[in-house]
Amino acid sequence: MTAPVSGWLRDPRSQALDLDDPAIASSRVNIIRTKALLLDVYRQWYDELAAEIPPGPGRILELGAGAGFLTERIPNAITSDLMPAPGVDLLADGAALPFVDGAMKAIVMTDVLHHVPRPRSMFTDLARCVRAGGVVVMIEPWLSTWSRWIYGRFHHEPYEPATPTWEFESTGPLSGANLALPWVIFHRDAAIFAEEFPEWQVTAIRPAPSFRYIVSGGMSLRSLAPGATLPVWRWVDRSLRRWPETWSMFALIVLTRRTSAVSR
Repeated sequence: MTAPVSGWLRDPRSQALDLDDPAIASSRVNIIRTKALLLDVYRQWYDELAAEIPPGPGRILELGAGAGFLTERIPNAITSDLMPAPGVDLLADGAALPFVDGAMKAIVMTDVLHHVPRPRSMFTDLARCVRAGGVVVMIEPWLSTWSRWIYGRFHHEPYEPATPTWEFESTGPLSGANLALPWVIFHRDAAIFAEEFPEWQVTAIRPAPSFRYIVSGGMSLRSLAPGATLPVWRWVDRSLRRWPETWSMFALIVLTRRTSAVSR
């Protein structure tokens, strides 16, 4: 389980509201926009998501849009979330999307999967909604030597890498979580995922460090470095990419919808 963080490290803006209060999105918009290092991380993530979307016409859906600004990078994306927030087009659950079969060219998400208490239900409905050759692209926490130490000691969300199951009891859209879940599904249990979901081919997993995220304080902690140091932290992150098993914090994960399901 995650250890508590000392009070002096907590960003006061993150303590003003309950995590599952719909108003938290507006607070997080302010946090992202006023932290230069965190803003830079999100811009990079959105560029990486956009780069994986297949060319040509088709609808794009963002799950868990929340406080983000993906539409600045992908203007035609439909934004959705479980809770109302500024800029969210649609209130929708990723396990029961209000679209016809094959309606989507791409579904993208940032820090969403590890909050999903029944991921199997979500993967099933995403396979229904994404057309053949379409993709699901996500940025999620990832485990490495370094991130295990960080997530286990300093992050406010639950962290259970030894969980025997993908499911967990959810206390709410944001408070319920398992930071280790993406790693569990796509690394530890990769063979199980492939057997249970032949509709999906895991076409990329790209772990990467993000010291910019750490020193920015993320969504819940105070910034540990001024924005003027951004070039230094960009250099650190680029330099450490060569050792993903040691220094990674997050991973870009790409699932491609097969043109025909392989036999179970």
